[in-house]
Amino acid sequence: MARKSLIAKQKRRERLVKKYEAKRKELKAKGEYRELAKLPRDSSATRLNNRCNMTGRVRGYYRKFGVSRLVFRELALSGKIPGVTKSSW
Repeated sequence: MARKSLIAKQKRRERLVKKYEAKRKELKAKGEYRELAKLPRDSSATRLNNRCNMTGRVRGYYRKFGVSRLVFRELALSGKIPGVTKSSW
């Protein structure tokens, strides 16, 4: 489980990215990079991380399912993800 402060920081970044999205796009189109640099750093979309929806874990994230590999395994083994079965050969 990720620290709650990191999850909160990520949510704050998501809000900032959404707030400044139009302004960043406009400044980039005009080529005004000095004005762009004056915006908050966390308003850049590249500073966002993919996080597990259940635990907040960053590493081992499966984009298709929105969870980390650990949570994915638990859900798959308990049969809560349709169409996913444990392989055996």
